[in-house]
Amino acid sequence: MDFNSSGGGSELHNNQYHHSEESKPLLGEMSTPTPPEGNNNNKMGAGPGRRTLLHCSSGMRYKLLQEGDIQVCVVKHPRTFLSKILTSKFLRRWEPHHLTLTDCSLASATPTGYMETSLSYSSIEELQLLSWDNAPKYCLQLSFPGGTVLLQAANSYLRDQWFHSLQWKKKIYKYRKVLTKPSRWEVVLKEIRALVDLALTSPLQDDSIHQAPLLIISTLLAENSNLSAQEHENIIVAIAPLLENNHPPPDLCEFFCKHCRERPRSMVVIEVFTPVVQRILKHNMDFGKCPRLRLFTQEYILALNELNAGMEVVKKFIHSMHGPTGQCPHPRVLPNLVAVCLAAIYSCYEEFINSRDNSPSLKEIRNGCQQQSDRKPPMPLRLLRPDPPPPPPPPSLPLSLPPSIVNSSEILVELERNNNSANSKLKGPAGGDSEPNLIDCLLVSPALSALSIQLPAQADRVLGCFALILKMLSDYDDWRPALASLLQPIPFPKEALAHAKFTKELKYVIQRFAEDPRQEVHSCLLSVRSGKDGWFQLYSPGGVACDDDGELFASMVHILMGSCYKTKKFLLSLAENKLGPCMLLALRANQTMVEILCLMLEYNIIENKDTQLQIISTLESTQVGLSMYEQLCDRQRELRELQRKGGPTRLTLPSKSTDADLARLLSSGSFGNLENLSLAFTNVTSACAEQLIKLPSLKQLNLWSTQFGDAGLRLLSEHLACLQVLNLCETPVTDAGLLALSSMKSLCSLNMNSTKLSADTYEDLKAKLPNLKEVDVRYTEAW
Repeated sequence: MDFNSSGGGSELHNNQYHHSEESKPLLGEMSTPTPPEGNNNNKMGAGPGRRTLLHCSSGMRYKLLQEGDIQVCVVKHPRTFLSKILTSKFLRRWEPHHLTLTDCSLASATPTGYMETSLSYSSIEELQLLSWDNAPKYCLQLSFPGGTVLLQAANSYLRDQWFHSLQWKKKIYKYRKVLTKPSRWEVVLKEIRALVDLALTSPLQDDSIHQAPLLIISTLLAENSNLSAQEHENIIVAIAPLLENNHPPPDLCEFFCKHCRERPRSMVVIEVFTPVVQRILKHNMDFGKCPRLRLFTQEYILALNELNAGMEVVKKFIHSMHGPTGQCPHPRVLPNLVAVCLAAIYSCYEEFINSRDNSPSLKEIRNGCQQQSDRKPPMPLRLLRPDPPPPPPPPSLPLSLPPSIVNSSEILVELERNNNSANSKLKGPAGGDSEPNLIDCLLVSPALSALSIQLPAQADRVLGCFALILKMLSDYDDWRPALASLLQPIPFPKEALAHAKFTKELKYVIQRFAEDPRQEVHSCLLSVRSGKDGWFQLYSPGGVACDDDGELFASMVHILMGSCYKTKKFLLSLAENKLGPCMLLALRANQTMVEILCLMLEYNIIENKDTQLQIISTLESTQVGLSMYEQLCDRQRELRELQRKGGPTRLTLPSKSTDADLARLLSSGSFGNLENLSLAFTNVTSACAEQLIKLPSLKQLNLWSTQFGDAGLRLLSEHLACLQVLNLCETPVTDAGLLALSSMKSLCSLNMNSTKLSADTYEDLKAKLPNLKEVDVRYTEAW
């Protein structure tokens, strides 16, 4: 049936309260016009009288319908007496249809009968709610040239839902047509405001209600890029209410970016864009899916930086995102800010990166990749240079940030190799034929202070802005653990790490990590996994980022030694990779490095006799080193004397004894033969492990109901390899410490009753301790 065919005059079509929506303003009231008094007996065809229901805004909310089942009846305008009889209510029939509300028409899933052809929204002249006096209720009337379509729902709520959904689809279809080919921008602006009002006042509750107008306006702006600055601002102000609870679509983000670049001092940036960017940072879950949101946030921050107050405005913005309390209430703010900073910093070095790998830039990808023959030849990154290279052209901002995990085998450099004694072979170091790591590749001769990377002025400003934001983020205590975790894999390109200005700016962030006493923060200074370099390596003497003669390196070693509990593993890694810097700083009377060298000697980390003698000479060259070395010699003599004299084989400390009591007792006698020690029901803590590791013959240790924790267990596992029986009943140990026991292969009896042992850790211990025969795990998760 053709809904678009024209019909003759009729009583229904010509009644005095009929209004065609085509003749109304584009954004009319959503309620149906009230018929004048005296016209309540108008008839539709030969049917009974009917009354028009006014739709009042009663606070009801409806979901936008896309499809649904409904009864359909079509009444053509009668022209003759016979046609009036045929269209009377007694001869009408209703057809069930599954209707779909497309973008341009109302169509049936079964195009037969009344709905053989779809009904275009443009052909609908009037849409109103009806209720029959003595006939089926919950009807909806759609008037079209030549007739009327009646839709009957099951209840009043469904009827209203169909009414608002159809009215919304019809309005959006009209606005899409009107705004496709605009003639005058004054009219366009008026229509945009009307469209925004329509979305804000609609009783429909659906994400597309606000997104559809934004997409229409976004398409309009994408097709008309030659707008004046004032027209830019007028449009942005007009659509601002829709952006309060919605992310802008990609094309609209491009429009906002353009405005930020061209008019950074416009008040629109502060008044309109600020809440939009705040919402993006608080609620965005993945910039990878919507990279232009990230680009818009980046351009907004750069626009703030262009204001008179500069970084003070940016600092206030960052503080507003964190909030006034000590804990930021929005968990997504920090990851999103870090993602924006990383992408912006990456964009500063994009030209160097593209020259290095001969791949198309993100700008080229966005504009259509250039032909292979047109690309520039690969340009190696030269860190040591006799002549400065010409500055590269300004880099373009990327759409997204590719992953950049540092791998030393990928960087092209020129090196000056110097033969020195710092490369002495130690116990277990990597062979000389192994692949050099990143730090070796980035070594810069002290005689050459300038690197070859020189950024253009604009890129340099971008780098300074976002490096300073990273500094700001590191100043918040609650953000620092997550920030350290995000930066631990070193997500910056190799070109940034080779740039002296960048590493100098980032040094403040690394210092904040090194000063934080929380282990989850300063442990991120180490590499995320073996074979990858971490901040600890980059900022150590000889590393490309070190510019302070090792002061930051010493701070990092000091804090890491406290969290690593002086384990042999950490000392061994220092001896293999950083013995030279440690000895250099010890020569300068750095107390932390002096302590490190003494511990290497005490725990027999160094086996090479010449290296041992060199360490001893280093210690004896300063007053603090000489004093600590003499104390080490005294401890070693006492230990040898203790082992020579023998002493008791069993010892039980009185209850309530403390760490100080145990230390005093062990220092007053000979306990070289002590095999069984009971500290049950005493007040000792993990600190007493420093004394316990001096008992080389210890085989049985009872720590029942003490405060001995994970830190002590880790130290015992490093030094008491002969321990056979260990009682940890009712101690505060957790999986973190119990896992360290897997290295004590001699254990045959282990009591973990009433500890925080998990089932997984228990299974792991059983697999790694082949001699374990007696185990008590009662009152634990593994029981």
